[in-house]
Amino acid sequence: MKRDFLSIWDFTRDQLEHLLDQARTLKAQAAAGPLPRSLDGKVLGLLFVKPSTRTRVSFEAAMYRLGGQCLFLTTQDTQLARQEPLRDTARVLSRYLDALVVRTYAHQDVVELGRWASIPVINGLTDLLHPCQVMSDLLTLSEIRGRIDDLKAAWIGDGNNVAHSWIHAAGRLGFTLYLSCPAGYWPDARLIHKVQQEGSGTLVFCDDPRDAVKAVDVINTDVWASMGQEAEAETRRRVFQPFQVNAELVQAAPAHAVVMHCLPAHRGEEITDQVIEGPRSVVFDQAENRLHFQTALLDRLLQRTL
Repeated sequence: MKRDFLSIWDFTRDQLEHLLDQARTLKAQAAAGPLPRSLDGKVLGLLFVKPSTRTRVSFEAAMYRLGGQCLFLTTQDTQLARQEPLRDTARVLSRYLDALVVRTYAHQDVVELGRWASIPVINGLTDLLHPCQVMSDLLTLSEIRGRIDDLKAAWIGDGNNVAHSWIHAAGRLGFTLYLSCPAGYWPDARLIHKVQQEGSGTLVFCDDPRDAVKAVDVINTDVWASMGQEAEAETRRRVFQPFQVNAELVQAAPAHAVVMHCLPAHRGEEITDQVIEGPRSVVFDQAENRLHFQTALLDRLLQRTL
């Protein structure tokens, strides 16, 4: 039976921890030599509406390392540009490919593709969620701390797709997440309510970002205006300025706390150059771990052992 990876919330704690364990194992194996060609003869499709550096390159590199091949498509390369129904595209691509990564705007499009495809569909980013990014971040933190069940994390800035996946992760893995966002830019209230009602983690809401970071292990942020919000950029710069991750905010956190950013970063806006290049930054470690988590994800999904 095929399994999709559309949301962290769709998986149990045991399944998520198994993926992290597998990622650490494969990362260690890759450091020692070539990985087993577990996906030899498999073909991964990447259907991208939004541009990408890390998502595309990390998935392609992961697939090649496991012995598989990749086929990159934009919507302009397909009949989706001429309004072919998603359900038709999903069923046709299922006859050609072994799995499909989708990076797009509407989350419902990924859900629809997953519903109609007979192959695993992976959410490479939507406006609602970015699960692969957050699982890769948790992989990084597990390497630093050894465990994540007692993690205390802070999200500072826009309540966007990455924030939503952090909320899902806290709910499933049982850690504490502090959120600090400007008024009007908090994460989706329905998503928060569901996680609070059904999850095992703790969500703490702070108007002042200094309160959000004072007891945490990691400070996380993202751009203030995501793709598709360019027209709001100037307004957002004014509103979000008090939520910048700068040296003063980092100093308000415990000495062991690290700083994350999923990249690309607008240095001088949501995070300063001093912080992103500073000793607490693990930004490039988390970027590298996109490769290792997604290697584990592809290995498990395409072998149908997840």
